[in-house]
Amino acid sequence: MPQSTQQMARAMLVGGWVAGTIDVGAASLINWLSPAIILRAIASGLLGKSSFDGGAKTAILGYALQCGMSILIAGVFVTAARSLSFLRARWILAGSAFGVVVFFVMEYVVVPLSAVGQAPHFHIASFLENLLAMIVFGIIIAYFARARSMSR
Repeated sequence: MPQSTQQMARAMLVGGWVAGTIDVGAASLINWLSPAIILRAIASGLLGKSSFDGGAKTAILGYALQCGMSILIAGVFVTAARSLSFLRARWILAGSAFGVVVFFVMEYVVVPLSAVGQAPHFHIASFLENLLAMIVFGIIIAYFARARSMSR
């Protein structure tokens, strides 16, 4: 693989993995739940409510889904950042804005279309906490995408 392609892949994989893992921790703190329950909640997007009856295997599935989604989301930003230098130059602002977009897409498109199938309940405190968590998520991804060597 050419070096810039390797660097892009590394930014996507590491950025997505780090952001996704920290996101699970943030969700645990926000909701005062163990990471295993958060991971089963993620798996419920695929398995439905029965995921909460699952054990370690369901939590592992949830972590795999979280990492997979996070890597794909990172791929969107990293690919855009390769062509749009301002995303790398102003990576904190760009990552914050990207996190806001990710929040709204996940909250109002992905979750309602998942096996959970319920529209999110609006509570200002949880809305702001989860929005802040996604802003951090976006900043982490932007951090990994910021390298000048990814430019064309």
